[in-house]
Amino acid sequence: MMKNKKNQQKKPPFNQYWIFGSVIIAFIILNFFSGSGTEKSNITTPSKFFNFVKDGDVDKIEIVNKREVYVFLTNDALLKDVHRNSSGKSILSIAKLTPNYTFEFGDLQNFENKLSATSREFNQDIEVNYVTKQNIWGDILISMLPFILIIAIWIFIMRRMSSGTGGAGGQIFNIGKSKAKLFDANAKVKVTFQDVAGLEGAKEEVQEIVDFLKNPKKYTALGGKIPKGALLIGSPGTGKTLLAKAVAGEAKVPFFTISGSDFVEMFVGVGASRVRDMFEQAKKHSPCIVFIDEIDAVGRHRGAGLGGGHDEREQTLNQLLVEMDGFEENLGVIVIAATNRPDVLDPALLRPGRFDRQVMVGLPDIKGREQILNVHLKKVPIDKTVNSEVIARGTPGFSGADLANLVNEAALLAARNNVKKVSQSELDYAKDKIMMGAERKSMILNDETKRITAYHEAGHAIVGLNLPDHDPVYKVTIIPRGGALGVTMFLPEEDIYMKSKKAILSQITTLFGGRVAEEIINGKEAITTGASNDIERASELARNMVTKWGFSEELGTLKYDDEDESPFLGRTAASKKRTFSDETAQKIDFEVRSIIQTCYEKAGTILSKNLDKLHNMADALLKYETIDQEQISDIMAGAFPREKNDDNQKGKENNKVKTSSSSKPVQDS
Repeated sequence: MMKNKKNQQKKPPFNQYWIFGSVIIAFIILNFFSGSGTEKSNITTPSKFFNFVKDGDVDKIEIVNKREVYVFLTNDALLKDVHRNSSGKSILSIAKLTPNYTFEFGDLQNFENKLSATSREFNQDIEVNYVTKQNIWGDILISMLPFILIIAIWIFIMRRMSSGTGGAGGQIFNIGKSKAKLFDANAKVKVTFQDVAGLEGAKEEVQEIVDFLKNPKKYTALGGKIPKGALLIGSPGTGKTLLAKAVAGEAKVPFFTISGSDFVEMFVGVGASRVRDMFEQAKKHSPCIVFIDEIDAVGRHRGAGLGGGHDEREQTLNQLLVEMDGFEENLGVIVIAATNRPDVLDPALLRPGRFDRQVMVGLPDIKGREQILNVHLKKVPIDKTVNSEVIARGTPGFSGADLANLVNEAALLAARNNVKKVSQSELDYAKDKIMMGAERKSMILNDETKRITAYHEAGHAIVGLNLPDHDPVYKVTIIPRGGALGVTMFLPEEDIYMKSKKAILSQITTLFGGRVAEEIINGKEAITTGASNDIERASELARNMVTKWGFSEELGTLKYDDEDESPFLGRTAASKKRTFSDETAQKIDFEVRSIIQTCYEKAGTILSKNLDKLHNMADALLKYETIDQEQISDIMAGAFPREKNDDNQKGKENNKVKTSSSSKPVQDS
């Protein structure tokens, strides 16, 4: 048994850099022990050398590479005391004749002339040999150095490029391996269905898949087949990924998770290879779940883009289609994907047999928002004043991510105020900050700008309060927030899923309330650019009424929208032809202009009848900067607004955004 255990022990990975290091060290050693580096001689000077010549001690010399002289003494000279330590010895224990002295000279011609003259003068016969020595290993090393550097740089780049591609050691050969993370029974995922609030319908859909994986006989006994794939569709922040994490926490089966962008690389064929590898791993761990987040990164329409659609992304998609429902069945492998762009997905991906079930993960209703708030409020200390139902009622259109951000902003505010618990006032402040933007305290407005802004915002509020099917006014402020100088915020009393023609006309009329108020107070020549965003939104609503929603009696219930779709969104690159004539286009423009003009005149009529209230509300805004529902009610009743309380004072943090029925703020420039 001990032997088997030893055999099962993994050997430490071999580091290839040891090979390169060993080769370099070998070159250095060989270079050191070859050529002149292997010899050890006494170094002398040219003047001493010529004294040796005069004394007749020199037997022969070697002029090496025309720059260095090797001096060999006679046998009689070696017996002299002055040359006792001059005998050359080899560093290696090899019998080898070495020079007794060495030295370098300057000019070769001068050295030869002086040696010849000294030899004749003292009648010395000295043998002179000219030697050319080369360091072979040094030359080889120098010649190979560029190749060594190129190889080293190439290995470095390849290791860096493949370091994040998954697989053992992140080697280049593993670049086609799947990057999916595996969560098995040992990997504890703390998120469960209890942490997913406000998504009861979606939870039931995916819970059925989890239940099938735990008890397959319960379904197969009746001949039922579990869907091969489930597509989670919803706006950003609604909890699609959180729902997938809950599936991983609830399912007692292996769970693979990967992002759609992880399939695509700069190398051709990598995406398809990773898809194959991911499903091969999934089959080995079946039954299991594969979760692909943001599948629109690889699942967009084929044939899109310029110059043909046969690209790397399409190859990846084709492989994904084959793996999900091809000739080879993936028994026990269920694919769950998430996207907020179902409109750009390829139809082949959405057909039964691949993503059989499409689960809508929409925005939570008031009960769902309350449940989500309670989940997040458990994570922060709160006092007795906190009422999650009130906050849920005042946050229509908020997603789960928005509500989580609201609680976090409230906690940060409480920390800045040095309080130990989060109260209702901090939550209200956080709500206003998210809906209307942060207050720009550094922006200082002069008195005239404040006056114009006050009348502008008062115009919005008064017009909205005198129109049918319009949301109540929540707050009005002239404190700059975001890109706006002031905000009139309308907040619906309940969730609204569709709008009537009357409600849309009321919204357009309210948008022009600010522009009309400026015109009444200052005249046509003194109107400002503050209504630019109002005009843009009103024009868009009016055109949609005519071209999309069929609200025009003249043009009828036809769709005249001819907006070209971008080929980079997964659609065809061919330009769409306009489906109506030039005469119809003129009628559309006339109808849009007529709607705008009617709403503009209606806003003027309302403000003319309520001119005293317009002045009172503007004065209140100049005094308090922010007024709430109670103060607005006082003004509309003909009374001066009551003094602000502490909670209202915190609401002074509101931005210059007006929210419509969809709870989206409308900003004035």
